[in-house]
Amino acid sequence: MSKNKLTREDALQFHMKPSPGKWEIQATVPMTTQRDLSLAYSPGVAIPCEEIAEDPATAYDYTNKGNLVAVISNGTAVLGLGNLGALGSKPVMEGKSVLFKRFADVNSIDLELDTEDPDEFIKAVRLMGPTFGGINLEDIKAPECFIIEQTLKEQMDIPVFHDDQHGTAVICAAGLLNALHLSGKKIEEVKIVLNGAGAAGIACLELLKAMGAKHDNCIMADTKGVIYQGRTEGMNQWKSAHAANTKARTLDDAMKGCDVFLGVSAKGAVTQEMVSNMAENPVIFAMANPDPEITPEDAHAVREDAIVATGRSDYPNQVNNVLGFPYLFRGALDIHARAINDEMKIACAEALAALAREDVPDEVAMAYGKKLTFGRDYIIPTPFDPRLIHRIPTAVAQAGMKTGVARRPIVDMEVYELSLKSRMDPTQSILRSLNARARANQSTVVFAEGDDPRVLRAAVMYQRSGMGKALVVGRDDDVKEKLAAEGLPEAYDELEIVNAATTPHLETYKTFLYERLQRKGFDAQDVHRLAARDRHVFAALLLAHGHADGMVTGATRKSAHILELINHVFDAGPHDGAVGVTAVLHNGRIVLITDTLVHEWPDENDLADIAERGAFVARELGLEPRVAFLSFSTFGSPVSERAEKMHKAPRVLDARKADFEYEGEMTVDVALNTQAQENYPFQRLTGPANVLVVPARHSASISVKLMQEMAGATVIGPILSGIGKPIQICSTVSTVNDIMNMAVIAACKVD
Repeated sequence: MSKNKLTREDALQFHMKPSPGKWEIQATVPMTTQRDLSLAYSPGVAIPCEEIAEDPATAYDYTNKGNLVAVISNGTAVLGLGNLGALGSKPVMEGKSVLFKRFADVNSIDLELDTEDPDEFIKAVRLMGPTFGGINLEDIKAPECFIIEQTLKEQMDIPVFHDDQHGTAVICAAGLLNALHLSGKKIEEVKIVLNGAGAAGIACLELLKAMGAKHDNCIMADTKGVIYQGRTEGMNQWKSAHAANTKARTLDDAMKGCDVFLGVSAKGAVTQEMVSNMAENPVIFAMANPDPEITPEDAHAVREDAIVATGRSDYPNQVNNVLGFPYLFRGALDIHARAINDEMKIACAEALAALAREDVPDEVAMAYGKKLTFGRDYIIPTPFDPRLIHRIPTAVAQAGMKTGVARRPIVDMEVYELSLKSRMDPTQSILRSLNARARANQSTVVFAEGDDPRVLRAAVMYQRSGMGKALVVGRDDDVKEKLAAEGLPEAYDELEIVNAATTPHLETYKTFLYERLQRKGFDAQDVHRLAARDRHVFAALLLAHGHADGMVTGATRKSAHILELINHVFDAGPHDGAVGVTAVLHNGRIVLITDTLVHEWPDENDLADIAERGAFVARELGLEPRVAFLSFSTFGSPVSERAEKMHKAPRVLDARKADFEYEGEMTVDVALNTQAQENYPFQRLTGPANVLVVPARHSASISVKLMQEMAGATVIGPILSGIGKPIQICSTVSTVNDIMNMAVIAACKVD
């Protein structure tokens, strides 16, 4: 499997486009009329202000406090980069903010404080307390981080959580619970050695001791050796709290006979000899980033019985903080918690451990690229697991309620769990699954329009994302010049540039094309011009001859014109079984609109064909199809000859015994709105339609473009289905990400 390649230019472009940074603010209330403005601000806003002043708890009802977390840093310990300062840390804090939103639907804002004085930092955060439902501290160096967090916990009545400490500790604890379960050991009995006496290391030992590990069974080491009782060099109060009664003085000494090694230190800190000296079925969590204390390969070379975890995504058992902090805060916010205590952290760890022991959903296995089952290479759930959002926060909330930190306990946990399931955007899991399939397929995709900078960037992104190989149709000098202008000069050597002047297959292509077109008014010269000079035809010929697995085009020419060109190479006409299916993603919903490309004015039999192709594409995208035949009338009202074919099309599917849900004719609001569907108890859809079959191509095109321009929907397609080869025809307004999405679908071989 290809590895994901990230270059400096990729990272800078990602943070610069489409607009600088990684998040923006949007209003959640209407702001259109004068009345809206009067309610949002003066004079209407005075009413909730008075309510909150009288009863501060109502701030959770009338403001966004209850779903707002601040990510705060002074930049003194940024990732593995050291002290970059407050401003230098901002990209990381923005990233943390969007992870909160992506994984747990928690709104978050990043705040960078320009001070290294703990007292100033504490005062600034404390004074901002009324704004937020929780505080996530990040990338603050030790020992100041201990002072800051402890003081803020004492002074504030909302959760304060330093993720570098406790986030790592929680995931580490979850994995360790399962590793000990597999090795038949108990936390109360094992000997644990931890290397790295910083914020994360100290928090790991504190949490494990709270879960039952014995003090003198836990040996901590730093760069000066073992932290033992009586040591004076390089000590502070936080290290002293974990000084063990031991004769070991070096990490090598401590590792002899130990059951568990936890590393939050540096690359190469552990040798194979140290691993050899560990007890039977050793557990090794080498969590240094970007390179672990010892690699899994080196550890397993000397100890096949070892269970190994790292902080890296390219090894099994990744200790990834994103499994913890979004869900800890989700649960804490939902009970209006005063704090996140040890019991809530332990509940999070235990819930994560329990989840890893259950059967793994197919979509998780697909995203991970292999079947996952609980065992030595799977002791921690993956971030792709859709169950995290409703399993972990419920455990955290229950622990918070039991320990008395909940201001507003949850009355019905079943209802709460259902509400959590509905919070997450289902389109994310679909897109993630498609990316995983594409990465597994390693398809060669030809990008027909190498003269467009957007297409070039998408081709580079496709290849660097480890999806497969990108072929770009274009002239070498032109592609080289455009890549350099985009700040990607080195990408020229990564991409394969193809054109008629350099291909050894041109005569084969021309012979094939001439045989198809000689009785359609094309002579040999016409065929030469098409094959040698038209990049869309040339790309289609590559695909037809198996020199590519998929094709992306349409960024520079209108789709109707491109379909005409593709028809020279493939049978993609109205009566050839071809259908254009466009996916529209908006506000957490996905609908497929058909036919957006081929059929100008389909009859009822064509509409039934279109519905079947739409249902096929839906299943390829991971959706269970619910097809609606759309009209301006619903089940015959009002009566119109123009609606008649939409009324007949479902009867055609009845005769064909179609194996998916379908209904019609109906208006779009009935198709998409379950409440509206209740007015027609006889209708057969069990939920909102996700495949919309429209009366004609023009109405399909209008619908898609209206959603794209007015609502800002993400549009993927048209997917040209029914010709046996994956062809994606994007629109001329496509962004780089839109083109990349279409390349992914082509790579998944959705055809």
